[in-house]
Amino acid sequence: QVQLVESGGGLVQPGGSLRLSCAASGSGFSILAMGWYRQAPGKQRELVAVTSGGITNYADSVKGRFSSSRDNAKNTVYLQMNSLKPEDTAVYYCNADIFSPLGRRAYWGQGTQVTVSS
Repeated sequence: QVQLVESGGGLVQPGGSLRLSCAASGSGFSILAMGWYRQAPGKQRELVAVTSGGITNYADSVKGRFSSSRDNAKNTVYLQMNSLKPEDTAVYYCNADIFSPLGRRAYWGQGTQVTVSS
């Protein structure tokens, strides 16, 4: 059984920074891709950033402000968020495309709230 555990959300003022972390735990699995989505109230969940094969793709709305990185040895992905705006307020979800003895499937973290407000 693979689990994704997130940390690092919170309240920050506009222009501030936050760093999210997501660690995958379990045994006998391989991570094919790992990244972040977010869902604001009343809106659909949207892609923020995803890393696969060493390449990271970002949503246009966060390019130049957010940076995602992976520590493969720790099965962990990070999201460094700078120059935060009120419109970045959302629940942020870690997502991983994983191959395990159970087959290939997508896993989701529990979500962490990010609130940007003065």
